[in-house]
Amino acid sequence: MKSSQNYNQHLYQALLKLHSHEEMGRFCRDLLTKSEIKELSARLQAAMMLKKQLSYQEIITETGLSSATIAKISHNLKNGLGGYKLVLKRLADQESLENKTKN
Repeated sequence: MKSSQNYNQHLYQALLKLHSHEEMGRFCRDLLTKSEIKELSARLQAAMMLKKQLSYQEIITETGLSSATIAKISHNLKNGLGGYKLVLKRLADQESLENKTKN
């Protein structure tokens, strides 16, 4: 049996092979349930809201996540491996670039 490390690497490689939102959506829908996609999306949204310094209550109301989940996201945002920070920065950079090209 392969190690979970190999499984993880296969998943990461598969994600890197996707080229568009449409491809990512198709893959995620085949790989995950609708509720799993909703949960992951809510966690990213919570990280974005935490970065904007919104309160836990606002985040709970908006996302439906528990305060414990939000606390874990907050901890990882501050003390994790930098994954949230990397993605949030890239999303902000992309949004900034899109806004510049609109004007």
